[in-house]
Amino acid sequence: MTTTITETHGVDPTPTPLALLLLGREADPNSERGVECPGDLPAASDPDLVDRARAAKAALGDRVFILGHHYQRDEVIEFADVTGDSFKLARDAAARPEAEYIVFCGVHFMAESADILTGDEQQVVLPDLAAGCSMADMATAEQVAECWDVLTDAGIADVTVPVSYMNSSADIKAFTGKHGGTICTSSNAQRALEWAFEQGQKVLFLPDQHLGRNTAVRDLGLSLDDCVLYNPHKPNGGLTAEQLRDAKMILWRGHCSVHGRFSVDSVNDVRERIPGVTVLVHPECKYEVVAAADMVGSTEYIIKALDAAEPGSKWAIGTELNLVRRLAKAHPDKEIVFLDRTVCFCSTMNRIDLPHLVWALESLVEGRVPNVITVDAETEKYAKAALDRMLALP
Repeated sequence: MTTTITETHGVDPTPTPLALLLLGREADPNSERGVECPGDLPAASDPDLVDRARAAKAALGDRVFILGHHYQRDEVIEFADVTGDSFKLARDAAARPEAEYIVFCGVHFMAESADILTGDEQQVVLPDLAAGCSMADMATAEQVAECWDVLTDAGIADVTVPVSYMNSSADIKAFTGKHGGTICTSSNAQRALEWAFEQGQKVLFLPDQHLGRNTAVRDLGLSLDDCVLYNPHKPNGGLTAEQLRDAKMILWRGHCSVHGRFSVDSVNDVRERIPGVTVLVHPECKYEVVAAADMVGSTEYIIKALDAAEPGSKWAIGTELNLVRRLAKAHPDKEIVFLDRTVCFCSTMNRIDLPHLVWALESLVEGRVPNVITVDAETEKYAKAALDRMLALP
């Protein structure tokens, strides 16, 4: 199935002369390095799998609780008991202690968070272990420990508070907890940074530079000059001790491979094509894209904004394509288009397809528990401390 964006009907599954350029067939020199996806959305799975999924879920009953992230494909979302962003889903899992199995249709770091927040007797299953997150992988425990050594040598570690985005590994969350920091989501990043600056003079923000920069400058009133970019692949992060001492925000060089696709050219292009359009983007987008947009907000914010929008209004959405397509279908009275002409979905999120979900559910029915995600006790202790600090934020 070829997915296209039309100018008058939002997301349209029918090929048109405006068919989107498929990534992988042509390079985009304006996108961030490492920002890529394999092309069009995969074909729908065998319809017979729908009946098998229904049968397996019915056989398991209340023993299983299926979580579906907003970026999942429709055929997976159909079987989710709840949908949401990564943190909402982890909290929903924790609120269902009667479920023996939590099947997380998302990516690896999300399943880790669910394991941290659920009971010891519950098991978290990730249908495909290859479902990772390129952003989370941009910060390893070894790299972050080395960064902390650099901050120590510069004499600023004791006044620096780590704040880690929810989109990070359990190891990074544990580092954050061990060093007195907190976790944040795209919804509460401003409050998390305000709290951090109440505790110390500087913030080490991991692993998404764009969310950190956008929040610091747009919401807290800091300047771009207050921010420096720490590159873990360069000696001392590519920064001098003086640069580190002068900075208020030390941003990790990481980004989302989907939201990094959007550019100011995308914004200008859609404004020319659709007069009166409102451009709404996720704060994981680059600073210049966020500055050019009309509205900025988390995934949940985007959904609520479109739910409340006036019929006939026009929207260009800068976030993952599966969600944009779903929103366009849910709001036929509004014109909703993908911000970029280029197809770009979260390729790792899409590894959780219906075949993998059916395999996981049928395995549970047969008494086998596949792909269990388990965080070791030491890591869980400190990661939970960081998560608890976030939960305590007003």
